[in-house]
Amino acid sequence: MLICIKKIYKYMTENENKFPDYVTFPRTFPEYKWYKPLISIVLVLVLYIIFQIILAVVFSAIYGSAVIDRIVNGGYETLNTSDSSVYFSYLGIVIFIPAIYIASKIVRDRPFSSYASSRGGWNWKIYFKCLLVPLAIYLVYSIISVVTGKESGSSTQVSVIALLLSSILIPAQCIAEEYAFRGLLMQSLGSWFKIPILAIIIQTIIFAMVHPYNSLGVITIAVSGIIFGLFAWRTNGLEAGAAIHSINNLMSFYMVALGLGSLSSTVSFNDFISDILITLVTAIALYYIGNKKGWFDEKTS
Repeated sequence: MLICIKKIYKYMTENENKFPDYVTFPRTFPEYKWYKPLISIVLVLVLYIIFQIILAVVFSAIYGSAVIDRIVNGGYETLNTSDSSVYFSYLGIVIFIPAIYIASKIVRDRPFSSYASSRGGWNWKIYFKCLLVPLAIYLVYSIISVVTGKESGSSTQVSVIALLLSSILIPAQCIAEEYAFRGLLMQSLGSWFKIPILAIIIQTIIFAMVHPYNSLGVITIAVSGIIFGLFAWRTNGLEAGAAIHSINNLMSFYMVALGLGSLSSTVSFNDFISDILITLVTAIALYYIGNKKGWFDEKTS
């Protein structure tokens, strides 16, 4: 596993680009001061808590307090793909985006677009192109898992509304996580240390720690965090990492919704190995194809 990550890192560092370094990007702005990223982080956390409270009040008023109880006191095992508590958990991450946007307007150290990339902001063309590679790989993997009986669910929980809503909310949630961890956190660390790989490692540790999995699950998340951080660094933006993140979460949801999988915070050894392998294969394929096709050289207009 470590050898594969090392090879990805080596391949990435051998490909230079014409855009400013994404991880240390905040330092390029005239208004930058070392303490401003710290103020931004504090503001984002305060706004996030406020938005969470508002969200909890609204969901409790509509669906009852049991929705919040399932999120606070239960694990993934208590969630149902058609249950309102799932949507609360999605939106509870999505609100990072408005929190970061408002904080950027208050601190005024750099534009909100700089959190997305050093190419001029978020580029939807890159994001949608990057979705194709992981989608193809995960579809093949999911079909093989079903055919071989690797995946099995206790019951079918198909809901057209759930599928439609989740197809929008899950990518939004993944993009928001990229903004929070690879954008706000990693760039803040990069602006202080000026050592991109150190910022990638620290954000990875924090990213893994906030996920309520067992030890194998946390390691799986850590590997994803490193890969998403490397993608943000070497492609100078969040889009590619967000694409892998989105497809991974979407396919997991669809498998559960169709009764072919189950939600769990306990990752088995077999799932651990397969998750690591599929993530590494997807990352290598996307980076190779993306570079060959010039996807990451597209400047946002």
